[in-house]
Amino acid sequence: MESSRLPASSHPGRVILQVADLTRSIDYYERVIGFQAVARDGRRAVLGPHGSPRPLLELQELRGARPVPHRGRLGLYHFAILVPDRAALGRFLAHLAAHRIAPGMSDHLVSEALYLSDPDGLGIEVYADRPRDTWRFANGQVAMAANPLDADAVIRAGRGEPWTGMPDRTVIGHVHLFVADLDKASAFYHGGIGFDRMVWSYPGALFLSAGGYHHHLGVNTWAAQAPVAAADDARLLEWELVVGAESTVHAIAARLAASGTEYEIENGVLRARDPWGTTTAILATENLEL
Repeated sequence: MESSRLPASSHPGRVILQVADLTRSIDYYERVIGFQAVARDGRRAVLGPHGSPRPLLELQELRGARPVPHRGRLGLYHFAILVPDRAALGRFLAHLAAHRIAPGMSDHLVSEALYLSDPDGLGIEVYADRPRDTWRFANGQVAMAANPLDADAVIRAGRGEPWTGMPDRTVIGHVHLFVADLDKASAFYHGGIGFDRMVWSYPGALFLSAGGYHHHLGVNTWAAQAPVAAADDARLLEWELVVGAESTVHAIAARLAASGTEYEIENGVLRARDPWGTTTAILATENLEL
C-alpha cells in the first residue's frame, strides 16, 4: 500500500558511534576523513562537513571499548559519506594517496566508492553517485555490482585541485548493516519502517531505499555467525532516518505496533531496534537538530 511507503524525501541523518578514545577518533575524522568538529562536550563530539554546521557524525566515548574484530560483529558494516560529485571524490582519493592511505575501492555502477576503517575498526564508505539517469534496472531491481574502480580516472576528475575537507554539500548517503537473517531484516525495515526493496538478488544482501534511490540502507549476512555488538564494544549506537512530517513518524509507529515490534517515542523521535539491536531513530524534519 502507498501509505506503508516512506516519502521520497526520506534520507539518513546523523550517525552515532561509540568509540574507545574520543581524541584519537576526532583526529582521524578531521585529518583523514575531512570532517570538522562543530561541538565537543566531555566524552561527546559532533562533526560535520566544512562550511556547514549540519551534524553528520556524533562520537561518544566509552574508554576501553573493544575494537571491531576482523570478522566483524552484527551491527554496523559501514556508514557511507556521500560527497557532492566525482571531482570531490577524486580530490579525496588524491588526499589519501598523499598520506599513503590505501582504501578499498569499488565501482558499484550506480556509484564509485572508497572504503576505510576508523581507529576502532568501524567501517566507513566515501562515495560519489553517478547521475541517476545512467542507472540501469533489470527485473525490477537497480543494477549494482562490485567491479574494480578506475582510480586514476577518479583522481583525474579532481583536476589537481587540493583537498580542503568534506564539502558543505556532503551528507550521509546510506548505512549498511551486518544482520543474521535477510527475511527478518526485510520484515523490520521494509514491512515495518517502510523502505522500498531495491535489490534482493545480490548474494547475501538486500538493499532498500525511499524515492527510488539505489539504497539508503543495506543489510547483509556476510558475518551472520559473528556475535552481536555488545555494550562495551566500539559500535553503532544509532542512526537517524529523517522522514519529513510527524504524520509519517506516527504511521511507522502504527506499523511497528501492528507487527508486535517494540518502540518508544520521545520529543517527536521514534526509536526502534531491529532484531540484532541496531537502533534507528526516526524523526520529522522539524525535529532535526541543526
